[in-house]
Amino acid sequence: MEHPIEFFSEDVDFSLSNPEQIAAWIADIVERHNHELISLTYIFCSDDYLHNINLEYLDHDTLTDIITFDNADEEGTIEGDIFISIDRIRDNAATHGTAFTDELHRVIIHGVLHLLGFKDKSSEEEAAMRKLEDSSLSLRKF
Repeated sequence: MEHPIEFFSEDVDFSLSNPEQIAAWIADIVERHNHELISLTYIFCSDDYLHNINLEYLDHDTLTDIITFDNADEEGTIEGDIFISIDRIRDNAATHGTAFTDELHRVIIHGVLHLLGFKDKSSEEEAAMRKLEDSSLSLRKF
């Protein structure tokens, strides 16, 4: 059986330095939320690539760091595609004064939290999401 978490790059020269450790961390977060991980695909890309997806599928004419597509057919399962702009991650890390890797991991887990059912539209939801991100980041063993 192939690994349920896969990482790809589209139009950027980027690859994770420790994909197995990151995959194990993601799987641990999913398990802690009592969900079953079916499949998860991460696509690392450029601002332009993600902007085109934003326009085509969501009708949003904005730059964003992440777009998450939930493909799960059943409650309690995680199946999705997560697109992440490496350009946005670099810019956001510089803006917030955080390490690129920490910002990348925050966004990686942000997509998973959305698939777990957490929202971030209101300021209360956004604050709760940030706490969940921080909690998840603290569980990294790498």
